[in-house]
Amino acid sequence: MTAGLDPVKLMKQEVGRAAANRVQYGSIVGLGTGSTTAFAIQFLGERLKSGELKDIKGIPTSFQASVLAKQYGIPLTTLDEIDKIDIAIDGADEVDPNKNLIKGGGAAHTREKIVDSLADLFIVVVDSSKLVERLGSTFPLPLEVLPVAISPVTKAVEKLGGIPELRMAVKKDGPVITDQGNMIIDVKFDAIDNPAEMEKTLNNIPGVLDNGLFVNVADIILVGEVKDGQPSVREI
Repeated sequence: MTAGLDPVKLMKQEVGRAAANRVQYGSIVGLGTGSTTAFAIQFLGERLKSGELKDIKGIPTSFQASVLAKQYGIPLTTLDEIDKIDIAIDGADEVDPNKNLIKGGGAAHTREKIVDSLADLFIVVVDSSKLVERLGSTFPLPLEVLPVAISPVTKAVEKLGGIPELRMAVKKDGPVITDQGNMIIDVKFDAIDNPAEMEKTLNNIPGVLDNGLFVNVADIILVGEVKDGQPSVREI
């Protein structure tokens, strides 16, 4: 490994590269959000620039993904203009043994769920620290909530046994605002024993736009690890 380079950054790069290499000629690609996915977007752009890959279009899941795609020369399209999404690449905050996910650390999970669920192949890019035995054990569950409904949603979540906290912005005053103009409530549960039922229950609370549980959506998990200072990627 080259001296002075961060092995964790190198590992994220290798996971992003492995995912980008799965994209084929003529694909419609869902472009996720997050630091590892950003490398995948970068490598897709490099493949296009070199001529190794041609005729792809991206569907961004966030403003961040849109900006990165434009920066690296990836043409963009919209859900209104396409019939299908061939492949989506996105990160996760937790991955359980059944490939169920918690997402939403970047406050983009609502759009991510739309795009990732529509893809014929959804590839999740993570490092090994995101692998858990049970969802909710290391990361709170994000809910995107209409601002007018923050108080009633908070009370409803408490009745379900959750501990809710309004997500506040960093380096600015006030709460985090999503690309849709809503707020995020992060909910800590002692256990999420049935993710599929919990997903439905939370989404049935009036005012909740969507939650960060992704059940039976992921197809392939690419896991980055650092062993003896060297980055490696394995597939689940």
